[in-house]
Amino acid sequence: MRIFKEKQAFTQSWLIILIVLSAVVPIGIITNEFLKENSTIGFKEFSLIVLLILVSIVPVFFFKLKTRIDEIGIHYQFFPFHLSFKTILWKEIKKVETRKYDAVSEFGGWGLKGGLFWKKKNGVAYNVKGDMGIQLELTNGKKILIGTQKQKDVIFVLKSHTSENNEMVS
Repeated sequence: MRIFKEKQAFTQSWLIILIVLSAVVPIGIITNEFLKENSTIGFKEFSLIVLLILVSIVPVFFFKLKTRIDEIGIHYQFFPFHLSFKTILWKEIKKVETRKYDAVSEFGGWGLKGGLFWKKKNGVAYNVKGDMGIQLELTNGKKILIGTQKQKDVIFVLKSHTSENNEMVS
């Protein structure tokens, strides 16, 4: 049986630059204020503000999307939201296809998106980069999109695992 595995992370240069700037600018402003002679900001406050800025930014570098397709089904894990793989069995999948999507207009961006806070009809998306994904329509009516950077490999493996119970569109 064929197995597909993929691991993705937020490694885009533009994103790293944006994150670094979004930390450096406020830290620079607060440092400038702290170093003034008559500063109203004490060391405790300064340290707490810098720590809060870093704590809010650093976790992005730990986000990972892992995907596995095998004879059991499609497995995905979006760490740190999922501490273990979530499995969708083949019998739970009504339709599966790879498709191009617009992360911003369809799901509100990259990451864990959709559902309660965006267009519910599009379902939920787990993505970290790009515009290609594995679109799943489940037998219970739910829709899930899992981003991929390896569309050709996904299509190849999906064809080997889908049966007459599942629709497969490349």
